[in-house]
Amino acid sequence: MFIIWRPRGINEAVPAGIGACLLIIAGVVPLADTLYILDTISGAVITILSTIIMSLILDSIGFFQWTALNIIRWANGSGTLLFFYICLLCFLMTLFFNNDGSILITTPIIIQILSLLNLKMHEKLPYLFVGALVATASSAPIAVSNLANLIALKIVGLDINDYVLLMFVPTLLGIFILAFLVYLYFKKDIPKKILTLPPSYHVPVQVDTMFHYKQENRPVRHHPLMDVVQEDRHIDFSLFRLCVGIVIFTRAGLFLGSSLGLPMELIAITGAFILVWVRWKWTGTGVRDVVKKSPWHILIFAFSIYVVIHALHLIGFTSLLVDQFQYIIAQSHIHAIMITGGLVTVISNIFNNIPAVMIGTITLTEMGLDTGTMQLAYLANIVGSDLGALISPMGTLATLLWMYILKINKIPLSWGKYFTVAIYVVPLSTAVTLFSLYFWTRLFI
Repeated sequence: MFIIWRPRGINEAVPAGIGACLLIIAGVVPLADTLYILDTISGAVITILSTIIMSLILDSIGFFQWTALNIIRWANGSGTLLFFYICLLCFLMTLFFNNDGSILITTPIIIQILSLLNLKMHEKLPYLFVGALVATASSAPIAVSNLANLIALKIVGLDINDYVLLMFVPTLLGIFILAFLVYLYFKKDIPKKILTLPPSYHVPVQVDTMFHYKQENRPVRHHPLMDVVQEDRHIDFSLFRLCVGIVIFTRAGLFLGSSLGLPMELIAITGAFILVWVRWKWTGTGVRDVVKKSPWHILIFAFSIYVVIHALHLIGFTSLLVDQFQYIIAQSHIHAIMITGGLVTVISNIFNNIPAVMIGTITLTEMGLDTGTMQLAYLANIVGSDLGALISPMGTLATLLWMYILKINKIPLSWGKYFTVAIYVVPLSTAVTLFSLYFWTRLFI
Protein backbone atom coordinates (compact mmCIF):
# COMPACT_ATOMS: atom_id res chain seq x y z
CA MET A 1 0.00 0.00 0.00
CA PHE A 2 2.77 2.43 0.89
CA ILE A 3 4.76 1.62 -2.29
CA ILE A 4 1.70 2.49 -4.39
CA TRP A 5 0.60 5.49 -2.28
CA ARG A 6 4.11 6.92 -1.69
CA PRO A 7 3.05 9.62 0.82
CA ARG A 8 4.96 12.91 0.43
CA GLY A 9 6.61 11.41 -2.65
CA ILE A 10 8.85 9.01 -0.72
CA ASN A 11 10.92 6.61 -2.76
CA GLU A 12 9.35 3.15 -3.18
CA ALA A 13 12.49 1.64 -1.61
CA VAL A 14 11.70 3.25 1.76
CA PRO A 15 8.52 1.33 2.69
CA ALA A 16 9.95 -1.85 1.12
CA GLY A 17 13.15 -1.41 3.16
CA ILE A 18 11.26 -0.77 6.40
CA GLY A 19 9.13 -3.86 5.84
CA ALA A 20 12.21 -6.00 5.16
CA CYS A 21 14.01 -4.70 8.26
CA LEU A 22 10.99 -5.44 10.47
CA LEU A 23 10.83 -9.02 9.15
CA ILE A 24 14.55 -9.57 9.75
CA ILE A 25 14.44 -8.01 13.25
CA ALA A 26 11.39 -10.12 14.14
CA GLY A 27 13.29 -13.24 13.10
CA VAL A 28 10.81 -14.25 10.40
CA VAL A 29 13.65 -14.12 7.86
CA PRO A 30 16.92 -15.44 9.35
CA LEU A 31 19.90 -13.12 8.92
CA ALA A 32 21.80 -15.92 7.20
CA ASP A 33 19.17 -16.02 4.42
CA THR A 34 19.95 -12.43 3.42
CA LEU A 35 23.21 -13.57 1.83
CA TYR A 36 21.28 -16.00 -0.38
CA ILE A 37 18.85 -13.21 -1.30
CA LEU A 38 21.69 -10.81 -2.17
CA ASP A 39 23.28 -13.47 -4.36
CA THR A 40 19.94 -14.06 -6.14
CA ILE A 41 19.18 -10.41 -6.93
CA SER A 42 22.64 -8.85 -7.35
CA GLY A 43 23.21 -9.91 -10.96
CA ALA A 44 19.77 -8.72 -12.06
CA VAL A 45 20.13 -5.37 -10.29
CA ILE A 46 23.60 -4.71 -11.72
CA THR A 47 22.31 -5.54 -15.23
CA ILE A 48 19.35 -3.17 -14.90
CA LEU A 49 21.44 -0.34 -13.38
CA SER A 50 24.02 -0.69 -16.15
CA THR A 51 21.25 -0.47 -18.74
CA ILE A 52 19.85 2.69 -17.15
CA ILE A 53 23.34 4.26 -17.09
CA MET A 54 23.64 3.59 -20.82
CA SER A 55 20.28 5.28 -21.41
CA LEU A 56 21.44 8.34 -19.44
CA ILE A 57 24.54 8.63 -21.61
CA LEU A 58 22.47 8.40 -24.80
CA ASP A 59 20.12 11.06 -23.47
CA SER A 60 23.04 13.40 -22.73
CA ILE A 61 24.30 13.22 -26.34
CA GLY A 62 20.87 14.01 -27.82
CA PHE A 63 19.74 10.56 -28.91
CA PHE A 64 16.19 10.84 -27.61
CA GLN A 65 15.59 14.33 -28.98
CA TRP A 66 16.89 13.14 -32.36
CA THR A 67 14.49 10.20 -32.10
CA ALA A 68 11.52 12.50 -31.41
CA LEU A 69 12.26 14.68 -34.44
CA ASN A 70 12.76 11.75 -36.76
CA ILE A 71 9.53 10.10 -35.67
CA ILE A 72 7.74 13.31 -36.67
CA ARG A 73 9.62 13.31 -39.99
CA TRP A 74 8.90 9.64 -40.73
CA ALA A 75 5.21 10.11 -39.91
CA ASN A 76 5.15 12.54 -42.86
CA GLY A 77 2.02 14.36 -41.68
CA SER A 78 0.02 11.18 -40.87
CA GLY A 79 -1.44 10.76 -37.38
CA THR A 80 -1.90 7.03 -37.98
CA LEU A 81 1.73 6.52 -38.99
CA LEU A 82 2.80 8.49 -35.92
CA PHE A 83 0.76 6.08 -33.75
CA PHE A 84 2.55 3.00 -35.08
CA TYR A 85 5.99 4.65 -35.04
CA ILE A 86 5.44 5.42 -31.35
CA CYS A 87 4.57 1.74 -30.83
CA LEU A 88 7.84 0.76 -32.52
CA LEU A 89 9.81 3.33 -30.49
CA CYS A 90 8.48 2.02 -27.17
CA PHE A 91 8.99 -1.61 -28.16
CA LEU A 92 12.63 -1.04 -29.14
CA MET A 93 13.39 1.16 -26.11
CA THR A 94 12.22 -1.58 -23.74
CA LEU A 95 14.12 -4.25 -25.66
CA PHE A 96 17.35 -2.22 -25.52
CA PHE A 97 16.88 -0.88 -22.00
CA ASN A 98 14.11 -2.02 -19.60
CA ASN A 99 10.43 -1.37 -18.94
CA ASP A 100 10.77 1.24 -16.17
CA GLY A 101 13.63 2.96 -18.00
CA SER A 102 11.64 2.86 -21.23
CA ILE A 103 8.68 4.58 -19.56
CA LEU A 104 10.97 7.25 -18.12
CA ILE A 105 12.60 7.78 -21.54
CA THR A 106 9.74 7.45 -23.99
CA THR A 107 6.96 9.25 -22.10
CA PRO A 108 8.79 12.63 -22.14
CA ILE A 109 9.65 12.02 -25.82
CA ILE A 110 5.99 11.34 -26.64
CA ILE A 111 4.83 14.36 -24.63
CA GLN A 112 7.41 16.51 -26.45
CA ILE A 113 6.21 15.20 -29.83
CA LEU A 114 2.56 15.86 -28.98
CA SER A 115 3.35 19.35 -27.67
CA LEU A 116 5.34 20.20 -30.81
CA LEU A 117 2.43 19.03 -32.94
CA ASN A 118 0.00 21.13 -30.87
CA LEU A 119 -2.54 18.30 -30.53
CA LYS A 120 -5.70 18.59 -28.45
CA MET A 121 -6.01 16.59 -25.23
CA HIS A 122 -8.29 13.87 -26.66
CA GLU A 123 -5.88 13.52 -29.61
CA LYS A 124 -2.93 12.98 -27.25
CA LEU A 125 -4.47 10.06 -25.34
CA PRO A 126 -4.07 7.37 -28.07
CA TYR A 127 -0.32 8.01 -28.30
CA LEU A 128 0.18 8.21 -24.54
CA PHE A 129 -1.78 5.03 -23.85
CA VAL A 130 -0.17 2.91 -26.55
CA GLY A 131 3.26 4.18 -25.50
CA ALA A 132 2.77 3.14 -21.88
CA LEU A 133 1.13 -0.21 -22.58
CA VAL A 134 3.59 -1.29 -25.29
CA ALA A 135 6.64 -0.10 -23.33
CA THR A 136 5.60 -2.12 -20.28
CA ALA A 137 4.45 -5.25 -22.14
CA SER A 138 7.63 -5.30 -24.23
CA SER A 139 9.66 -6.46 -21.24
CA ALA A 140 8.26 -9.97 -21.83
CA PRO A 141 9.99 -10.99 -25.12
CA ILE A 142 13.52 -10.94 -23.65
CA ALA A 143 14.17 -11.51 -19.96
CA VAL A 144 16.82 -8.80 -19.59
CA SER A 145 14.27 -5.98 -19.92
CA ASN A 146 12.66 -6.49 -16.51
CA LEU A 147 14.15 -6.72 -13.02
CA ALA A 148 11.61 -9.29 -11.79
CA ASN A 149 12.06 -11.41 -14.93
CA LEU A 150 15.82 -11.54 -14.40
CA ILE A 151 15.49 -12.56 -10.74
CA ALA A 152 12.91 -15.22 -11.59
CA LEU A 153 15.07 -16.48 -14.46
CA LYS A 154 17.86 -17.29 -12.04
CA ILE A 155 15.48 -19.05 -9.63
CA VAL A 156 14.18 -21.50 -12.28
CA GLY A 157 17.59 -21.86 -13.95
CA LEU A 158 16.36 -21.09 -17.47
CA ASP A 159 18.97 -19.94 -20.00
CA ILE A 160 18.34 -16.49 -21.51
CA ASN A 161 18.65 -17.83 -25.08
CA ASP A 162 16.11 -20.59 -24.40
CA TYR A 163 13.83 -17.99 -22.84
CA VAL A 164 13.91 -15.87 -26.01
CA LEU A 165 13.39 -18.92 -28.23
CA LEU A 166 10.23 -19.86 -26.31
CA MET A 167 8.84 -16.40 -25.54
CA PHE A 168 9.69 -13.95 -28.31
CA VAL A 169 7.14 -15.02 -30.92
CA PRO A 170 4.11 -15.47 -28.60
CA THR A 171 4.69 -12.22 -26.72
CA LEU A 172 5.40 -10.31 -29.93
CA LEU A 173 2.00 -11.43 -31.20
CA GLY A 174 0.40 -10.37 -27.91
CA ILE A 175 2.02 -6.92 -28.10
CA PHE A 176 0.81 -6.52 -31.69
CA ILE A 177 -2.75 -7.42 -30.62
CA LEU A 178 -2.46 -4.99 -27.69
CA ALA A 179 -1.39 -2.10 -29.93
CA PHE A 180 -4.05 -2.90 -32.55
CA LEU A 181 -6.80 -2.96 -29.90
CA VAL A 182 -5.65 0.42 -28.56
CA TYR A 183 -5.76 1.72 -32.14
CA LEU A 184 -9.33 0.46 -32.60
CA TYR A 185 -10.39 1.95 -29.26
CA PHE A 186 -9.01 5.41 -30.08
CA LYS A 187 -9.43 5.34 -33.87
CA LYS A 188 -11.79 8.34 -33.93
CA ASP A 189 -9.42 10.42 -31.78
CA ILE A 190 -6.29 9.86 -33.88
CA PRO A 191 -5.85 12.93 -36.13
CA LYS A 192 -5.67 12.30 -39.87
CA LYS A 193 -3.14 15.09 -40.48
CA ILE A 194 -0.37 16.43 -38.25
CA LEU A 195 2.45 18.92 -38.65
CA THR A 196 5.52 17.72 -40.50
CA LEU A 197 9.08 18.97 -40.65
CA PRO A 198 9.91 21.54 -43.35
CA PRO A 199 11.09 19.89 -46.59
CA SER A 200 14.62 21.31 -46.28
CA TYR A 201 15.25 19.64 -42.90
CA HIS A 202 18.24 17.64 -44.17
CA VAL A 203 19.75 20.31 -46.45
CA PRO A 204 23.17 21.22 -44.96
CA VAL A 205 22.72 25.00 -44.88
CA GLN A 206 22.55 27.53 -42.09
CA VAL A 207 19.54 27.44 -39.76
CA ASP A 208 18.50 30.99 -40.68
CA THR A 209 18.37 29.99 -44.32
CA MET A 210 16.50 26.76 -43.60
CA PHE A 211 13.71 28.04 -41.46
CA HIS A 212 13.24 31.72 -42.25
CA TYR A 213 11.53 32.31 -45.55
CA LYS A 214 12.01 35.95 -46.58
CA GLN A 215 9.92 37.26 -49.40
CA GLU A 216 9.76 40.80 -50.67
CA ASN A 217 7.54 43.05 -48.49
CA ARG A 218 6.52 40.07 -46.29
CA PRO A 219 7.49 39.29 -42.65
CA VAL A 220 9.71 36.32 -41.69
CA ARG A 221 7.70 33.10 -41.28
CA HIS A 222 8.63 30.89 -38.30
CA HIS A 223 8.13 27.14 -38.59
CA PRO A 224 6.56 25.62 -35.41
CA LEU A 225 9.34 23.00 -35.08
CA MET A 226 12.23 25.39 -35.75
CA ASP A 227 13.55 25.78 -32.20
CA VAL A 228 13.87 22.05 -31.58
CA VAL A 229 15.45 21.40 -34.97
CA GLN A 230 18.02 24.11 -34.23
CA GLU A 231 19.02 22.19 -31.09
CA ASP A 232 19.11 18.94 -33.06
CA ARG A 233 21.74 20.37 -35.42
CA HIS A 234 24.24 20.64 -32.54
CA ILE A 235 24.43 16.85 -32.09
CA ASP A 236 27.88 15.32 -32.63
CA PHE A 237 26.87 12.47 -34.93
CA SER A 238 30.29 10.77 -34.81
CA LEU A 239 29.92 10.35 -31.04
CA PHE A 240 26.24 9.55 -31.56
CA ARG A 241 26.94 6.61 -33.89
CA LEU A 242 29.75 5.28 -31.71
CA CYS A 243 27.61 5.27 -28.56
CA VAL A 244 24.62 3.65 -30.26
CA GLY A 245 26.97 0.98 -31.64
CA ILE A 246 28.32 0.25 -28.15
CA VAL A 247 24.77 -0.18 -26.80
CA ILE A 248 23.84 -2.57 -29.63
CA PHE A 249 26.98 -4.67 -29.16
CA THR A 250 26.45 -4.78 -25.39
CA ARG A 251 22.88 -5.95 -25.81
CA ALA A 252 23.93 -8.63 -28.28
CA GLY A 253 26.75 -9.60 -25.91
CA LEU A 254 24.22 -10.51 -23.21
CA PHE A 255 22.93 -13.35 -25.37
CA LEU A 256 26.31 -14.43 -26.70
CA GLY A 257 27.80 -14.33 -23.20
CA SER A 258 24.96 -16.43 -21.82
CA SER A 259 25.71 -19.20 -24.32
CA LEU A 260 29.38 -19.02 -23.27
CA GLY A 261 28.58 -19.09 -19.57
CA LEU A 262 29.59 -15.47 -18.87
CA PRO A 263 27.57 -13.60 -16.21
CA MET A 264 25.14 -11.11 -17.76
CA GLU A 265 25.98 -8.47 -15.18
CA LEU A 266 29.66 -8.56 -16.18
CA ILE A 267 28.81 -7.86 -19.82
CA ALA A 268 26.28 -5.15 -18.92
CA ILE A 269 28.57 -3.27 -16.54
CA THR A 270 31.44 -3.49 -19.06
CA GLY A 271 29.25 -1.90 -21.74
CA ALA A 272 28.17 0.87 -19.36
CA PHE A 273 31.78 1.57 -18.34
CA ILE A 274 32.93 1.77 -21.98
CA LEU A 275 30.09 4.16 -22.81
CA VAL A 276 30.93 6.45 -19.86
CA TRP A 277 34.62 6.36 -20.80
CA VAL A 278 33.96 7.14 -24.48
CA ARG A 279 31.83 10.17 -23.59
CA TRP A 280 34.47 11.40 -21.14
CA LYS A 281 37.31 11.07 -23.68
CA TRP A 282 35.19 12.69 -26.43
CA THR A 283 33.56 15.56 -24.53
CA GLY A 284 35.33 15.80 -21.18
CA THR A 285 32.06 15.14 -19.37
CA GLY A 286 32.57 13.17 -16.16
CA VAL A 287 30.25 10.83 -14.27
CA ARG A 288 28.48 13.36 -12.03
CA ASP A 289 25.23 13.31 -14.02
CA VAL A 290 25.24 9.50 -14.15
CA VAL A 291 25.81 9.20 -10.40
CA LYS A 292 23.13 11.80 -9.66
CA LYS A 293 20.41 10.45 -11.97
CA SER A 294 20.90 6.67 -11.63
CA PRO A 295 18.26 4.94 -9.44
CA TRP A 296 20.66 3.34 -6.97
CA HIS A 297 17.69 2.61 -4.70
CA ILE A 298 16.78 -0.30 -7.03
CA LEU A 299 19.21 -2.51 -5.08
CA ILE A 300 17.44 -1.74 -1.79
CA PHE A 301 14.02 -2.11 -3.40
CA ALA A 302 14.78 -5.48 -5.04
CA PHE A 303 16.45 -6.85 -1.89
CA SER A 304 13.59 -5.69 0.35
CA ILE A 305 10.81 -7.04 -1.87
CA TYR A 306 12.58 -10.39 -2.03
CA VAL A 307 12.89 -10.45 1.78
CA VAL A 308 9.13 -9.90 2.06
CA ILE A 309 8.38 -12.66 -0.48
CA HIS A 310 10.88 -14.98 1.23
CA ALA A 311 9.07 -14.35 4.51
CA LEU A 312 5.74 -15.32 2.92
CA HIS A 313 7.43 -18.46 1.62
CA LEU A 314 8.84 -19.35 5.05
CA ILE A 315 5.48 -18.98 6.83
CA GLY A 316 3.74 -21.28 4.33
CA PHE A 317 1.99 -18.99 1.84
CA THR A 318 3.60 -20.63 -1.17
CA SER A 319 2.84 -24.06 0.30
CA LEU A 320 -0.82 -23.05 0.44
CA LEU A 321 -0.72 -22.11 -3.25
CA VAL A 322 1.02 -25.40 -4.03
CA ASP A 323 -1.74 -27.38 -2.27
CA GLN A 324 -4.47 -25.49 -4.13
CA PHE A 325 -3.04 -25.52 -7.66
CA GLN A 326 -0.43 -28.28 -7.97
CA TYR A 327 -2.82 -30.99 -9.18
CA ILE A 328 -4.47 -28.96 -11.93
CA ILE A 329 -1.22 -27.35 -13.15
CA ALA A 330 0.50 -30.75 -13.37
CA GLN A 331 -2.29 -32.24 -15.55
CA SER A 332 -1.13 -30.76 -18.87
CA HIS A 333 0.87 -27.97 -20.47
CA ILE A 334 -2.24 -25.99 -21.39
CA HIS A 335 -3.43 -26.15 -17.77
CA ALA A 336 0.00 -25.05 -16.55
CA ILE A 337 0.04 -22.05 -18.90
CA MET A 338 -3.54 -20.82 -18.49
CA ILE A 339 -3.87 -21.35 -14.73
CA THR A 340 -0.47 -19.84 -13.89
CA GLY A 341 -0.90 -16.91 -16.29
CA GLY A 342 -4.39 -16.16 -15.01
CA LEU A 343 -3.43 -16.48 -11.33
CA VAL A 344 -0.41 -14.18 -11.63
CA THR A 345 -2.50 -11.67 -13.62
CA VAL A 346 -4.95 -11.43 -10.71
CA ILE A 347 -2.22 -11.23 -8.04
CA SER A 348 -0.30 -8.60 -10.05
CA ASN A 349 -3.29 -6.30 -10.42
CA ILE A 350 -4.08 -6.51 -6.72
CA PHE A 351 -0.58 -6.29 -5.25
CA ASN A 352 1.89 -5.31 -8.06
CA ASN A 353 3.73 -7.51 -10.52
CA ILE A 354 7.14 -7.63 -8.81
CA PRO A 355 5.97 -9.57 -5.72
CA ALA A 356 3.47 -11.47 -7.91
CA VAL A 357 6.06 -12.86 -10.33
CA MET A 358 8.34 -13.84 -7.47
CA ILE A 359 5.53 -15.53 -5.52
CA GLY A 360 4.55 -17.38 -8.68
CA THR A 361 8.11 -18.47 -9.45
CA ILE A 362 8.89 -19.71 -5.94
CA THR A 363 5.54 -21.55 -5.82
CA LEU A 364 6.27 -23.31 -9.11
CA THR A 365 9.66 -24.53 -7.88
CA GLU A 366 7.91 -26.12 -4.88
CA MET A 367 5.39 -28.10 -6.95
CA GLY A 368 7.71 -30.90 -8.05
CA LEU A 369 6.74 -30.45 -11.71
CA ASP A 370 8.72 -31.98 -14.55
CA THR A 371 11.18 -29.56 -16.17
CA GLY A 372 9.11 -28.85 -19.28
CA THR A 373 5.88 -28.14 -17.37
CA MET A 374 7.65 -25.95 -14.81
CA GLN A 375 9.36 -23.87 -17.50
CA LEU A 376 6.09 -23.35 -19.40
CA ALA A 377 4.30 -22.38 -16.20
CA TYR A 378 7.14 -19.96 -15.42
CA LEU A 379 6.84 -18.37 -18.88
CA ALA A 380 3.08 -17.98 -18.36
CA ASN A 381 3.94 -16.45 -15.00
CA ILE A 382 5.96 -13.80 -16.86
CA VAL A 383 3.12 -13.13 -19.32
CA GLY A 384 0.73 -12.56 -16.43
CA SER A 385 3.13 -10.22 -14.63
CA ASP A 386 4.29 -8.24 -17.68
CA LEU A 387 1.14 -8.09 -19.83
CA GLY A 388 -1.79 -9.17 -17.64
CA ALA A 389 -0.68 -6.79 -14.90
CA LEU A 390 -1.61 -3.79 -17.09
CA ILE A 391 -5.34 -4.00 -16.26
CA SER A 392 -4.83 -1.87 -13.14
CA PRO A 393 -2.48 1.13 -12.73
CA MET A 394 -1.09 -0.48 -9.58
CA GLY A 395 -0.22 -3.63 -11.52
CA THR A 396 3.25 -2.41 -12.51
CA LEU A 397 5.67 0.17 -11.18
CA ALA A 398 6.17 1.37 -14.78
CA THR A 399 2.46 2.28 -15.06
CA LEU A 400 2.59 4.19 -11.78
CA LEU A 401 5.67 6.07 -13.02
CA TRP A 402 3.81 6.85 -16.27
CA MET A 403 0.81 8.30 -14.45
CA TYR A 404 3.14 10.37 -12.27
CA ILE A 405 4.92 11.79 -15.35
CA LEU A 406 1.54 12.69 -16.87
CA LYS A 407 0.52 14.42 -13.65
CA ILE A 408 3.62 16.62 -13.43
CA ASN A 409 3.13 17.53 -17.10
CA LYS A 410 -0.47 18.59 -16.33
CA ILE A 411 -2.07 15.88 -18.46
CA PRO A 412 -5.24 14.83 -16.59
CA LEU A 413 -5.88 11.09 -16.49
CA SER A 414 -7.99 9.36 -13.84
CA TRP A 415 -7.59 5.75 -12.72
CA GLY A 416 -11.15 5.22 -13.99
CA LYS A 417 -10.20 6.31 -17.52
CA TYR A 418 -7.12 4.11 -17.45
CA PHE A 419 -9.15 1.10 -16.32
CA THR A 420 -11.80 1.72 -19.01
CA VAL A 421 -9.16 1.47 -21.74
CA ALA A 422 -7.11 -1.33 -20.15
CA ILE A 423 -10.06 -3.66 -19.53
CA TYR A 424 -10.88 -3.41 -23.24
CA VAL A 425 -7.40 -4.24 -24.55
CA VAL A 426 -5.39 -6.14 -21.90
CA PRO A 427 -7.40 -9.32 -21.09
CA LEU A 428 -7.82 -10.30 -24.74
CA SER A 429 -4.17 -9.65 -25.64
CA THR A 430 -3.08 -11.60 -22.54
CA ALA A 431 -5.28 -14.56 -23.47
CA VAL A 432 -3.97 -14.53 -27.06
CA THR A 433 -0.38 -14.49 -25.75
CA LEU A 434 -0.99 -17.45 -23.39
CA PHE A 435 -2.64 -19.57 -26.11
CA SER A 436 0.14 -18.61 -28.54
CA LEU A 437 2.71 -19.63 -25.94
CA TYR A 438 1.11 -23.07 -25.72
CA PHE A 439 1.02 -23.70 -29.48
CA TRP A 440 4.48 -22.21 -30.13
CA THR A 441 6.26 -24.11 -27.37
CA ARG A 442 4.83 -27.43 -28.58
CA LEU A 443 7.50 -27.19 -31.28
CA PHE A 444 10.27 -27.25 -28.67
CA ILE A 445 8.97 -28.92 -25.45
